[in-house]
Amino acid sequence: MRGLTLRTLLLACLLAAAPAFAADTDQSTPDGPRLQKLSETIETLDKPMYSPFTERYLLDEVRQLRMDYERLRSELMNRYSRTELNMADRSVRYMTDAVTYFFYLIAGASSILLLVGYNSVKDIKAKAQHLVTEEVNELVKTYETRLKGLEEVLRTKSDEISENADAIEKTQEIHALWLRASQEQNPKNKIAIYDQIMAIRPLDTEALTYKADAALELHQIQWAINLCELALQQNPQHGHAFYQLACAHALQESLDLAMSYLEQAIQQASHYAEDAKDEPLLENLRGSDPYWQLLARHGIEREFKPKA
Repeated sequence: MRGLTLRTLLLACLLAAAPAFAADTDQSTPDGPRLQKLSETIETLDKPMYSPFTERYLLDEVRQLRMDYERLRSELMNRYSRTELNMADRSVRYMTDAVTYFFYLIAGASSILLLVGYNSVKDIKAKAQHLVTEEVNELVKTYETRLKGLEEVLRTKSDEISENADAIEKTQEIHALWLRASQEQNPKNKIAIYDQIMAIRPLDTEALTYKADAALELHQIQWAINLCELALQQNPQHGHAFYQLACAHALQESLDLAMSYLEQAIQQASHYAEDAKDEPLLENLRGSDPYWQLLARHGIEREFKPKA
């Protein structure tokens, strides 16, 4: 059976960076030919260029970049908040100065109108104070509403940052567990690791199918079948689950079911035809013509072992 390897994890990183690398290999740039040659060299590698320490370094760098990005967003939001508060402060100060100058004008007018009568000046002052109070209250309400909206936006952004940080930590932990599982040789220990992965991410289809793989190594065939069927409930197109079901039913000598599941697995991913050629758990199928006919349709020729 094929286990999860470091090569698979590193390939996922390279695929994520593939669009940027393809753009850099444009022949129209000065470094195009050199990058094209580097790309061809990578394609023809026959040995891994990485180690567990390299992968750990890459994961730490990705986590650090995401944390820096979230920190930058937080700083920008803080600056935006301070700018809004400064604008509000300036507006209030401007209105205060305007009200002060207005009262100076009223005081001058009052001195002139004092000759007309005290009651007239008192009425004018009361009316002016009432109008100013209404304008100030309206302005205060407007800025209170804007500040509440800004607080809500900041609270939402803070929650998103916290959720993203939790998701990054869970992803890092799951990657570390997959790395441990790929290096573990004992099937029981593998099952324990896959259970830890599903404790973080319940009903993970990959963890279910690889747990079924370990169960087959322990000859727990029915348990493996149940795990694969549960994985197919989550993802009906999961090729690895079909492949594990084919192996399990082949061990139970249910050859028709095994052939049906093997054909569905190859339909989902053609590389399962190459895997099935040397799969020891499919030994019961190698004597049947439909088995070799299925592989022949995918370019796998039948092997005839010499008689002893």
